[in-house]
Amino acid sequence: MSLPCIEHARRFDARVHRPFWMAGRQVGWIRESDLPLLARWPDVFAIEPARVALVPHVDENVDRRSAALGIVIGALAADGRIPGWRDETYAIRNAFDDAPLAYIERAASRFFGTMTYAVHLNGIVEYGDRAPMLWIARRSDTKATDPGMLDNVVAGGIAWGHGLEATIAKECWEEAGMSAELAARAVRGRTVHVLQSLPEGTQAEQVFVYDLPLPADFAPHNQDGEVSEHRLARVDEVARWIEDGAMTVDASLATLDCLLRHRWIDGDACVGIEALFAPPPEC
Repeated sequence: MSLPCIEHARRFDARVHRPFWMAGRQVGWIRESDLPLLARWPDVFAIEPARVALVPHVDENVDRRSAALGIVIGALAADGRIPGWRDETYAIRNAFDDAPLAYIERAASRFFGTMTYAVHLNGIVEYGDRAPMLWIARRSDTKATDPGMLDNVVAGGIAWGHGLEATIAKECWEEAGMSAELAARAVRGRTVHVLQSLPEGTQAEQVFVYDLPLPADFAPHNQDGEVSEHRLARVDEVARWIEDGAMTVDASLATLDCLLRHRWIDGDACVGIEALFAPPPEC
């Protein structure tokens, strides 16, 4: 069976994008339709037939790149071209442990198609003599992305300056009211690589998947208003939501990773997912 989330995770056409370069390497993808917007800043961008690059005097160091991009991003956001402003800093870096090449507002990462990083946590309740269940969250209707869709019990982007464990602890508290002690029990799964076209641009993201065994008497309580409800669901219910496209692409893939590793579903039901555990060749 071909699941929608697996198809969408690599729904990307490089032919309608132009590679975005800085510091001598490709760091993102810009839609051809967005190039006229960047032409307003010839002192920042060199729009070439095969790529978009920063002009040499801007591309000299992190500070100059960040300052120039900050001006552009602010203007594009004011014009409504970059929605969902977060007041959160992301670093442009092709690998999680790389040194930053520039710093940008989180909302701009998809406009420029730069690599982002996130953690997704599967909240698992095992009963011993009964089938396991998963805590599933519903995103608030006011979320900038995927409003109202089903999600993992904890999921969040990794802002600059935060590591994996710190992000898990932060998101566990904000989204589910979990203590730091409980969050520290999370066990690392696999990493899912997403490259998909979205209305706001390109999502090029590495999703670090974790599993967290939860006590049977634990119930998540959202703290930051980004989750409207939580559900404790059977594996077959969650599988049906994934099949119906009721869960976000990222959450679907993170959940499938969990279900496959624990052998709670048959691998034949997830044709193509193994390819998503390796970076796409376009990157």
